[in-house]
Amino acid sequence: MSLSKKLLALAAAAVVVATIQAVPARPLPGVEHVVIIGVDGMSPKGLEVAKTPHMHQLMREGAYTLHARGVMPTVSSPNWASMIMGAGPEQHGVTSNDWEQDKYEIPPICHGSGGIFPTIFGVLREERPSSIIACFTDWDGFIRLVEPKAPDAMAYVPEVDNTTAHAIAYLQKEKPTFVFIHYDNVDHAGHKYGWGTTEYYDAVGHVDQLIGKLIEAIKHAGMFEQTIILITADHGGKGKDHGGNTMEELEIPWIIFGPSLLRGKEITSPVNTYDTAATVAYIFGLTPPECWIGKPVLEAFQSVPAR
Repeated sequence: MSLSKKLLALAAAAVVVATIQAVPARPLPGVEHVVIIGVDGMSPKGLEVAKTPHMHQLMREGAYTLHARGVMPTVSSPNWASMIMGAGPEQHGVTSNDWEQDKYEIPPICHGSGGIFPTIFGVLREERPSSIIACFTDWDGFIRLVEPKAPDAMAYVPEVDNTTAHAIAYLQKEKPTFVFIHYDNVDHAGHKYGWGTTEYYDAVGHVDQLIGKLIEAIKHAGMFEQTIILITADHGGKGKDHGGNTMEELEIPWIIFGPSLLRGKEITSPVNTYDTAATVAYIFGLTPPECWIGKPVLEAFQSVPAR
């Protein structure tokens, strides 16, 4: 083959590859809603030892790992940011709890539609503008991590029972496409009494009861058969603190349940907290931003049609 013909063949192949890559992903069949429940400071041991029948039921009927990892440093803002931004502190620049949208040490490597590093909230809003998106948090620091105009509703509602009641009312009225519910009581118990204490396990058990109420609300709203529920945490803890370089602080649970998910599947492949955003993007058929490094946790899913 002459050089000119080889070049033409390569060019044609490049066009084919580019065309294939340009084909948009498709949402998972049968999935209309995703609910993420983020429990600040909940360690895998906390989930295992505490009275957590609802989370254990989701593990039996869905897919899970108790060996997912957060990012360094093992403090809240970098880890919540990584979870919803599909990348680590090196990319999004949220390196401490002192971070603000206009106050940071490391600039983000890219900006999304909200003027900050793109989150799953912003990506969903941009690609599926009609989506109903919400965020209810027991910690006021979470809100600054999200593009302000991406959610339809975003509120700091202190005290986990109040947070739950607020989320349930919204779920039943609006039937949101995507909602993130953040609980802070487990972290408070860890700092006050210590990770692994009776009080700490009681706080985890309280969250499990609230998760049960959320599940019942999802059923009551007629959403259950079309909803994927994902439960995870930002970090664990050691003694009465976190932020260090230990597995007790770095390792987190990751549970996912719903249509298209395997049942009773213990995930053995590596799962990082920034894979959470990528997994939600995969579920909704969204195109992840190029600056994300997370990947969907495909081991958790049943076989689905080629995309």
